[in-house]
Amino acid sequence: MQQVTTELLERFDIPGPRYTSYPTADRFVEAYGPGQYSQCLEQRRQGVGVRSVPLSVYIHIPFCESLCYYCACNKIITKRYSKALSYLVLLEREIELHANAFGIRQNVSQLHLGGGTPTYLRDQELATLIKALDRAFEFTPTCERSIEVDPRTVSTERLKFLRELGFNRISFGVQDFNEGVQKAVHRIQSLEDVTELVRSSRDIGFESINLDLIYGLPKQTPSSFERTLEQVIAISPERIALYAYAHLPARFKPQRRIHDSELPSGTSKVFMLARAMKQLADAGYIYIGMDHFAKSTDSLAISKRRGTLHRNFQGYTVQPDGDLIGLGVSAIGRVGASYSQNAKDLDSYSDLLEQGKFPIVRGLTLSRDDLLRRTIIMALMCQGLLSFDDIEQSYLIDFKSYFGNELEQLVQMQNDGLVKIDVNGIEVTSRGWFFVRAVAMVFDKYLTLEGNRARFSKII
Repeated sequence: MQQVTTELLERFDIPGPRYTSYPTADRFVEAYGPGQYSQCLEQRRQGVGVRSVPLSVYIHIPFCESLCYYCACNKIITKRYSKALSYLVLLEREIELHANAFGIRQNVSQLHLGGGTPTYLRDQELATLIKALDRAFEFTPTCERSIEVDPRTVSTERLKFLRELGFNRISFGVQDFNEGVQKAVHRIQSLEDVTELVRSSRDIGFESINLDLIYGLPKQTPSSFERTLEQVIAISPERIALYAYAHLPARFKPQRRIHDSELPSGTSKVFMLARAMKQLADAGYIYIGMDHFAKSTDSLAISKRRGTLHRNFQGYTVQPDGDLIGLGVSAIGRVGASYSQNAKDLDSYSDLLEQGKFPIVRGLTLSRDDLLRRTIIMALMCQGLLSFDDIEQSYLIDFKSYFGNELEQLVQMQNDGLVKIDVNGIEVTSRGWFFVRAVAMVFDKYLTLEGNRARFSKII
């Protein structure tokens, strides 16, 4: 941490992709639709030993009862629960389409429910959803089953029910404990309630508990956020996600309710991040990469030490690299050498399912260059290590010729102590891990060609 200077943080306070995929979702095209997706599922179905390569499954639950002003997620704010009941029917139909396409129950090693607010669904509806999944898929004995939870929507009894449904990992959206900040973003939740819910989750048997935090929110100050971090550290979750608030009111209407004058300055944000990194390191949390920290005994930290960390549309994971089925509005998936995304609005999503079609409205079939660069970017993002020889043998290229321009760009990063480059390959240093997105961006062909980074959030 002593090597991460304020000057470096300020210099790399620039927009850039999060690389949950490469190419990034803004490259998806509408020429990719249900037909192409069905072909990819058929290719997986016919694949040799397909059952030995487990799937990941993501389900998007878009509903929320109230609006959080900072939120940039795809969401539906409503108190009409009938909408959720209708949505559940559509989800079951989409699950059934996948079951029919595969023919056999595919093994699933990772399940994640995100939102919106997954716990907007009542217990009965959540149970119905899990039953539909159990009919379509075979969950492995060690399957990671995680769910995002708004602390305002659950009690200890609800947590027990989630555990009975098979969920073994849980993530609470906290953002900040300061009352003034909470009022400014329209999300009030007490420290006492969150503390009790985390304690209950641990007693009930959840294997890993994550708390989400955001710095750069309105009315936040370095001192107020330092206090929030002290409170979070005292709660002692296994994982902490520390996100930077990206204020893009032109793209996200809810953010127009946030007054620019109440946002902390860029200097204050950098100071918050630098101080947060030190606080978490002093408390024994290991920096996994980008926004994620974990205790040394957590599976993410262990996987990073072993060099087996991976990354998908849910972020860093210990799951092996493989296919991901995305279910629900706006959900993104990956099957084989392709990405796909469902319709973003409920009407379009419903219309396609009513026609018996997968609700895919855009996607991308990756080129050989895309696959090559994806391998490089994910190696840097996950292992922080890239072997020239491995890449050359896998893709039959001469690395230094193919990526001559990229290697020249890395020289300054090497001078800054962010990477080490030798005849064997590239290694991200301990200092460089805090700027790993910037290192990966060097190999992003689309950023280089277009130079348009304004659509992305800041990398710091």
